[in-house]
Amino acid sequence: MKFIVSTSALLKGLQAISGVINPNSVLPILENYLFQVSNGQLTVTASDLETTMQTTLPVESKEDGVIAVPAKIILDSLKTFPEQPVTFTIDNDKNSVEISSDNGKYKITGESGNDFPNIPEPENVSSIEMSSKVLSNAINKTLFAVGTDEMRPAMSGVYCQLNESNIHFVATDAHKLVKYTRNDVKCSEPTSFILPRKALNLLKTSLATEEESGVKINYNKSNAFFSFSNINLICRLIDERYPDYEAVIPLENPNKMGISREALLNSIQRVAIFSSKTTHQVKLKINGSELHISAEDIDFANEATERLSCNYEGEDMEIGFNGKFMIEMLSHLDTDEVTVEMSEPNRAGIILPNSKSDDEEILMLVMPVMLHSYA
Repeated sequence: MKFIVSTSALLKGLQAISGVINPNSVLPILENYLFQVSNGQLTVTASDLETTMQTTLPVESKEDGVIAVPAKIILDSLKTFPEQPVTFTIDNDKNSVEISSDNGKYKITGESGNDFPNIPEPENVSSIEMSSKVLSNAINKTLFAVGTDEMRPAMSGVYCQLNESNIHFVATDAHKLVKYTRNDVKCSEPTSFILPRKALNLLKTSLATEEESGVKINYNKSNAFFSFSNINLICRLIDERYPDYEAVIPLENPNKMGISREALLNSIQRVAIFSSKTTHQVKLKINGSELHISAEDIDFANEATERLSCNYEGEDMEIGFNGKFMIEMLSHLDTDEVTVEMSEPNRAGIILPNSKSDDEEILMLVMPVMLHSYA
């Protein structure tokens, strides 16, 4: 088999899917790209069994074939080539790959493409479509809140709840929670599934380079299939029951504080530097229209206090939050003003953007860190 391809086009395609490959895979074949040539198209596949990505690009070829090519050496070599056409000559009997450029020849030993694991096929699937911008926003707004506890696998992904009127994307690690809703994406057959973190990180990277385009999502009980531009991503769904997240969102929050998001974020970023490295506790003390933000690290006798103006309705109160979590949440909102809703010092706080959109809603919840006076 022989084909001719542009070095820059091939490099771009390989880089787009390289994040899937685990260099320490239990199956050595998975440290390779699978090259499949058919009808003048090269399809390149990378997989770790849980997640698979494919990209296609045009090549000049008179014959079809398949070969597995070591990922690291092909990537490293292509990065050094200037833009030019190169010729790949594959000997399937020896599993050898010869690359011919303007200035030289390079030989790589590959593996039989027939040894590459089978790629899941979309069977008995349902489907929805959304724009790349909508999906990218949903991932960016939720992924940071996904849990890392291996003992709670359900929380290690983003929960997608598809309804007839909207779709919810939910992420939580039991300390913070984000619920991102799109009212412009609907599903005729309500369902739900959990998308794993790695697949979402790969999607996030790929979608970041996308112009506004459509993403088709097919899904069944075991896998989700994402298709956009010349990229396909297939991921195994997390087969766990997601916790009842609605139960932890407090409905009655009589104490409401409206404040500049940027001012609050900057203040917590400064003050949190002086907090305990164990709890990262930052205390909010609200008196009328004044918010006092403070932190201390008793072990090193460090402390900091700042004062901000706010619009507040409710009783004066003190409440402690993890400063790192507050910074993450405020950083992932893009509104000028936010509302922080609270009920009791031992109940979760809710952060909401003040600017509303008909198409999207977002709610962020953060559990309190108990103050000494309430312990």
